[in-house]
Amino acid sequence: MCVSRCVRCVGISLVPLAIVCVLSNILLLFPELKIHFLLEGHVTREASWATGLWGSGFLVLLGARVFVQNSNTRGCCAFRTKMLSQVIVSGACVLAAAFCCLVSLTGLSQGPLCRYNSTSGYSWGVPLQPHPDSHAGYLYNSSLWSGVCLEPSGVVQWNLVLFGVMGGASGLQVLLCLANVFNSLLGLILGPGVCKNQVVPVSV
Repeated sequence: MCVSRCVRCVGISLVPLAIVCVLSNILLLFPELKIHFLLEGHVTREASWATGLWGSGFLVLLGARVFVQNSNTRGCCAFRTKMLSQVIVSGACVLAAAFCCLVSLTGLSQGPLCRYNSTSGYSWGVPLQPHPDSHAGYLYNSSLWSGVCLEPSGVVQWNLVLFGVMGGASGLQVLLCLANVFNSLLGLILGPGVCKNQVVPVSV
């Protein structure tokens, strides 16, 4: 059944994307690969929410496991029941991955939490976030990447790459899970013979 094969393919494809999100979020919590920034609370807010761990990571992995397990269902009633559960699980995965993608894009646009030289001296904050009166954000001005944040070292590029990777991976998860919603709805409505061109005789 092509519906079941599609469900299985989606489940398998979600696994590496979830692993990428988990690893990206873990690295975001440890700038310079040092733990003291996390312990002192000097980690970018969007990274500390850990949506790559519990959203696009753990929850999507659970969904992928359900997709693979349910792909070999036999029997019309059992098949439709599994397709209904696929729709629900896929919807939950869409929400989890979409939230992670939104948080990642927000973290990307706002810039990292870092130690910088302010008018009142050295302080921790988010100096690269967009300001209508001063600049449109660091994404459009690469000269700000190395001249504003003093600590952690290279934190701008660190956040730029990792938030970008996590946002892209979670965005792909959203697309795959949306495709699985429509695929599961097709299986739910048309049944297990949808790809076999089966014609069920009408009993008189």
